[in-house]
Amino acid sequence: MPLTPLDIHNKEFSTGFRGYNVDEVNEFLDQIIKDFELLIKEKKEMEERIAILNERVDHYKSLEENLSKSILVAQETAEDVKSNARKEAQLILKEAEKNADRIVNEALAKSRKIAIEIEELKKRASVYRMRFRTLLEAQLEMLENGAWDDIEQADSTSAVLAE
Repeated sequence: MPLTPLDIHNKEFSTGFRGYNVDEVNEFLDQIIKDFELLIKEKKEMEERIAILNERVDHYKSLEENLSKSILVAQETAEDVKSNARKEAQLILKEAEKNADRIVNEALAKSRKIAIEIEELKKRASVYRMRFRTLLEAQLEMLENGAWDDIEQADSTSAVLAE
């Protein structure tokens, strides 16, 4: 067990023949007591300071741990966000490709339908032209044919008879 200033103060030495000078020994012991008390006081202050510093260190370790956890959570969240963004971009791209394919297919179908309609109209126009030509040729033939003369005579005869 360590000595205390009180232990030093209460220590008594036996005196012997030609022993030490009691006053000098007491003065020296008083000086030792003062120095020892000062050392004990400094030790206590240092222990209190160490305790405060240890509390701060523990606090900062706790902060560091929380920050590390927060950083890890933030990194994981960032990775999740990136992953979700990639997935969403892929879905959007696939949807756009499907829409583009659908639009192209619809356009091709409309183009085929229009081409068929154009061909049908060309056929109809050709048939109409042929019929019209046939009609015109028949009419020209009738004009060139002597049937008009017969019709004119018949009209003249009918007019004469009717008078």
